[in-house]
Amino acid sequence: MEYFEKADVAVTVCDKEGRIIEMNEQSRQVNLKPGQDLIGKNVLDCHPEPARSMLKNMMDNEIKHVYTIEKAGKKKLIYQIPWYDNDGNYAGFIELSMIIPFEMEHKIRKPKA
Repeated sequence: MEYFEKADVAVTVCDKEGRIIEMNEQSRQVNLKPGQDLIGKNVLDCHPEPARSMLKNMMDNEIKHVYTIEKAGKKKLIYQIPWYDNDGNYAGFIELSMIIPFEMEHKIRKPKA
């Protein structure tokens, strides 16, 4: 995940049991309190209900979840997806969290004829 370390997006990766196995710099800045380390901790323990049950269902059933939130005056896109190993076996979940503009351009691309 070296190429994501300094990316302007928070990337958090957990295994199929929910243990956090990777966090890039922005994820650590957003999710950690001073002196805290979440690597090896279960992602479900980081979420209160009802988010915890929803996340467990997503992980158990390999369901993608995409939504936006507003927090501290910033709008964020949250993109939570299952990930798979090289053999195609379910390996866990990845969360991408990025700040997006409140108003943003939307383009429609047409296929080339």
